[in-house]
Amino acid sequence: MKFSAGLPGVHRYPPSTEPWHLSLQPEQIQQIARHADELGYHRLSVPEHIVMPKDLGQLMGGFWPHALTVMAFAAGATRRIRVCSSVIVVPYHHPVVMAKAVATLDHVSGGRVDFAIGVGHAEHEFEVLGLPFHERGAMTDEYLAAMIELWTQAEPRFSGTYVAFDDIVFEPKPVQRPYPPILVGGNSKAALRRAARIGDGWYPWLITPDQLPSYLDELRSMPEFDASKPFEIVMSVSNVKVGEDHVPVDSDDGRPDVIADKQALVDAIGHLQEIGVTSTSVPLPRSSTMEEYLEQVQWVAEEIMPLFPEPVPVTA
Repeated sequence: MKFSAGLPGVHRYPPSTEPWHLSLQPEQIQQIARHADELGYHRLSVPEHIVMPKDLGQLMGGFWPHALTVMAFAAGATRRIRVCSSVIVVPYHHPVVMAKAVATLDHVSGGRVDFAIGVGHAEHEFEVLGLPFHERGAMTDEYLAAMIELWTQAEPRFSGTYVAFDDIVFEPKPVQRPYPPILVGGNSKAALRRAARIGDGWYPWLITPDQLPSYLDELRSMPEFDASKPFEIVMSVSNVKVGEDHVPVDSDDGRPDVIADKQALVDAIGHLQEIGVTSTSVPLPRSSTMEEYLEQVQWVAEEIMPLFPEPVPVTA
C-alpha cells in the first residue's frame, strides 16, 4: 500500500481546515513536506481550483492553489517523495502550456510527478475561463492526447477540434517514460473509460468501499483496459461527508472521518487493500498546532505504514 500526505495551508477547504493552517508560513509548509518525505510517504497531494463561483464559495471556500506551482514548491524542498495534482481540471489549461509545465517539473524533480486529472464540475468556473462546460469531456480527451504527443514524439504534430500544432520542437521531455503517470479522477462511466484507455490509475470520487468492487469489475472488463501494466486505485481511508458539488450530507459510507484506535485503522486499510486499493491517505484527528500535526503524521508512518509494505517489483 502507498500512503499519501497533504500540505496544510495551501488551500482552505472548510471541512478540513484548522485555525492554525491560516497562519502557516512558506518555510513551515516546506517543513511539513520534508517531514513526510523523510518519514517515507509516497506522495504529496495538491488540489486546485482557478476561481471559485460564489454559489460554491460558502461550501468550498475561496482559497485554492495553482497545483503545479505548489507541486514545484514542495518538490524543491524534498528529495524522494512524489508530488501529485489531486486533481487538475484539464480543460482549464492550454494543453501545450500544461504539457510544458508538467514535463519541466518532472525534469527538475528527477521524475517525481504524478498527474491526477479530472474534467471539472463547477460550471461557472468554466464560464469565467471562457470554456464550454458541456464539452469538457471531449476537451479533456483531446488535450490529454495532445500532451501525450508532445511528451513522447520527437517531431510532435496534432490536429484536433480544440488544439493543433506542427513543425515544432518540444523539450524537455519528461524524465519518466513514456510520461508521468496519469491518474484519472471521477465516478462516471466516462471517467472509467478514460482511466481504462489512457490512465495509469483511478481516483474514485464519492464511491464507498462497498461500491468499489463493482466499479473495478466494470473498469477491468473494458476492452481498453491493459491488465498487464501497473494500475493504481487511490482511495482515502476516510471520506469528507459531502455529495455532488461538495454539499454536506449526513450519510455513512463505511469510512469514519477519524479512526479512533490503531486496530480500527489497520482493519480499515486492510479492507481497502483486499478490495483492490493500492494507495490511500489516513484521516488524522483535529490538531491545534503544526507540531501536533507533525506528531500525528509521524505516528502513522511509524505505527501503520510498516504493516502495509509496498510490493517489491518483479524484474526479469
